[in-house]
Amino acid sequence: MRLLRLIVAALAVTALARSGFHAQELSTLPNRPDSLKFAAIGDNGTGDQPEYDVANQMERWHRRFPFDMVIMLGDNLYGSQRAADFVQKFERPYMPLLAAGVKFYASLGNHDKTSNDTYQPFNMGGERYYTYTRGNVRFLVLDSNYLDPRQLAWLESALRDAREAWKIAYFHHPIYSDGGRHGSEIELRVKLEPLFVKFGVNVVYSGHDHIYERLKPQKGIYYFVSGAAGELRKGDLKRSINTAAGFDQDRSFMLNEIAGDDLFFQAISRTGETVDAGVIHRESQP
Repeated sequence: MRLLRLIVAALAVTALARSGFHAQELSTLPNRPDSLKFAAIGDNGTGDQPEYDVANQMERWHRRFPFDMVIMLGDNLYGSQRAADFVQKFERPYMPLLAAGVKFYASLGNHDKTSNDTYQPFNMGGERYYTYTRGNVRFLVLDSNYLDPRQLAWLESALRDAREAWKIAYFHHPIYSDGGRHGSEIELRVKLEPLFVKFGVNVVYSGHDHIYERLKPQKGIYYFVSGAAGELRKGDLKRSINTAAGFDQDRSFMLNEIAGDDLFFQAISRTGETVDAGVIHRESQP
């Protein structure tokens, strides 16, 4: 039986290689037909060639792993943000994914104009913070640029009312990060972490530091920094005892899959190399 599994695996690798994929580009995700599949990108909106390279790599992986949504971790557009810039820095690089029906759900970064929440392809509904559900997952999208009392009250209410098995929050500024340029936003952590712990948030995604990092669980919560889908600070990851894995040598993005009580993740570089992968098992909350 073990020999049969090895033969099947070898045949699969050969088939993928013939289709143009290399060994380091193989998926670690189960790719189940009934799972929730999504990508994560942060700090992408440069309009420069590296952003297009990452977008092309995303489209390449989408052919095998048909994610139907992308969470955007802020700094969706850098510099000028006129109508033509939305084309150059978003619509054109992600055109194949948009044409395939993939939905993008944005959060605002410090380089984004607040008015971008009305840009329809960002699916923010004119709100700088919002929530939505997909299957058994509740997503909470925050505006970490201005975490005022009204937003905190909204977050507490949304978390209290959430009945989904998974609670995932994402926003621009990381409350845990070993990036040398910015690092952890302690003031945000003081405000957000107690609510995340109290109401059982499982996973948090952020950008801002132009690296990829997976943190060791903090108070039972898993944190990712994925801020290198367009910008990069090469060598900026200052590993600490909290660093579980990281990559700061090239641009990157993430693929994610939630199947039952498991969240599978895979971080992929601009060249298609897998730089981190694993699975998070959701423990039932009391």
